[in-house]
Amino acid sequence: MRPDLDIIQKWITPGSRVLDLGCGDGTLLHYLKTHKQVQGYGLEINPAKITECIRKGVNVIEQDLDVKGLSNFRTGSFDTVVMSQALQAVRHPDIMLSEMLRLGKEGIIAFPNFGHWKLRFYLLRKGQMPVSKALPYTWYNTPNIHLCTVKDFENFCKERNFKILNRVVMDSEHRHTLPIDLWPNLLGQIAIYRVTR
Repeated sequence: MRPDLDIIQKWITPGSRVLDLGCGDGTLLHYLKTHKQVQGYGLEINPAKITECIRKGVNVIEQDLDVKGLSNFRTGSFDTVVMSQALQAVRHPDIMLSEMLRLGKEGIIAFPNFGHWKLRFYLLRKGQMPVSKALPYTWYNTPNIHLCTVKDFENFCKERNFKILNRVVMDSEHRHTLPIDLWPNLLGQIAIYRVTR
């Protein structure tokens, strides 16, 4: 399991109800079902990944979050709603975050930090949108349509009165260090937050 998913699974209570938005191949939900007896559903748009979810025995619904949103779920249907590495790819991340906390008591969000110093330096030096191992796309084919920094996300939570319960900011190798803790917006490449209302 990816290191970011390992951090996320530690924040999820055994036996709880989980919705995973953009669940990919169902790795997280399969782990939670097997090791924590979690009842969960995944939403995914990619047919190949949906097939892999089904192969793993993960409950998955084919759904485009930008088209349908989350209106097909009742308020308070889940304990935790997860969105890992997909927030930057939805058209209305502000609405999606509010919807996550309408459906669940808590939301767990992981996203790439576009404020990392290497991205800043790349843009300054080359005058072009950064391309890196962590962000391998060019400006015209990237799925990332809303670029967000750690500082942007925390300001958003403050404006919306969302309470940040946990935060882990790491480098591209998923290492969590003291310098990253001191300057997360500058040194962190991946941010994971656990939030509630």
